[in-house]
Amino acid sequence: MPAQTHISKLTLTNFRNYAALSLELEPGAVVFSGDNGAGKTNLLEAISLLTPGRGLRRAPYADVAREGGDGGFALHARLDGPDGQVEIGTGISGGDSLGEGGRRVRINGATARSAEDMLEWLRVVWLTPAMDTLFTGPAADRRRFLDRLVLAIDPGHGQRALDYEKAMRGRNRLLTEGSRDLSWFEAIETQMAETGVAIAAARAEMVRLLAAMIDRLPDSGPFPQADIGISGDLEAEIATTPAVDVEERFRRTLAGGRDRDRAAGRTLDGPHRSDLVVRHRPKAMPAELCSTGEQKALLVGIVLSHARLTGEMSGLTPILLLDEIAAHLDSGRRAALFSILEELNCQAFMTGTDAALFSSLAGRAQFLTVDHGTVAPTAV
Repeated sequence: MPAQTHISKLTLTNFRNYAALSLELEPGAVVFSGDNGAGKTNLLEAISLLTPGRGLRRAPYADVAREGGDGGFALHARLDGPDGQVEIGTGISGGDSLGEGGRRVRINGATARSAEDMLEWLRVVWLTPAMDTLFTGPAADRRRFLDRLVLAIDPGHGQRALDYEKAMRGRNRLLTEGSRDLSWFEAIETQMAETGVAIAAARAEMVRLLAAMIDRLPDSGPFPQADIGISGDLEAEIATTPAVDVEERFRRTLAGGRDRDRAAGRTLDGPHRSDLVVRHRPKAMPAELCSTGEQKALLVGIVLSHARLTGEMSGLTPILLLDEIAAHLDSGRRAALFSILEELNCQAFMTGTDAALFSSLAGRAQFLTVDHGTVAPTAV
């Protein structure tokens, strides 16, 4: 079993509704309870920013900074793990013009090369109410979900995605400007082919590994097994064809599709058009046709399987953020969830308006009450 990495201290400055907050945290389950709007999800969002990206809300950094503050924010976490203590800090200064990808990161007091450096010390996985429509919502949401799963075990995936998006924006700009500069198109399309195929390969590998982990779920357990796959030309080809050949075919497809894409005003082929396909295995039914409760149970099963995979692949038990998780599960599934979290040996942060939903964790979890900018121990 991978050793547990947990946050032992979390400090927030000018973050959302917290002017200043310092929390001493325990390993294992941590339950934040309080009224809606009290700031429970804000705490999870802060923890989610201890990993690359814009966190579980994907909010612009200007929105994360506390209203009435100087426009900046700072987060600091002390981690206790198999290699001892590590200090990680991140944030932006007031008036910072670094852009959405430019928050600063410091590890043990030294400036990190990039946010990806945090992945050396911890992995963070989350499940939020906004993800309840994952299977019925747009394909872009499922791609983003899949790419976050990949990033948790493949730290280079985030940079690949950024490079591909940058190249595609450049190509789209050439298309909308009516450019006929073949050398520019060829250079950009070559980069798109290289990074696009690498993205597809990483996604396909994640699906393969995750499917094998899902197979380990009990056949008749509280969280049903899911059959998962990817709908996408590159992902399908990479399973049977050498990557260099897939790159060349994709490059030719892009070149041959310039007139069509010019008319559309955007690139119509590539991994940015792929989709994650999920089926409820016991019912042999597409996930999007299942009931709301069945979809939630499927999603929980996928996230827990991914957490187990992340621990085995990285050697770091991930930190789980489960927002309003208990309210959507019956008592049997709640008990099963709590048991699995203990089995995973992970620090799991859970939120809910009613601490009683977590009462079976009494004596086995840290309970904290959140009240509009303050956090105090809960009487359980």
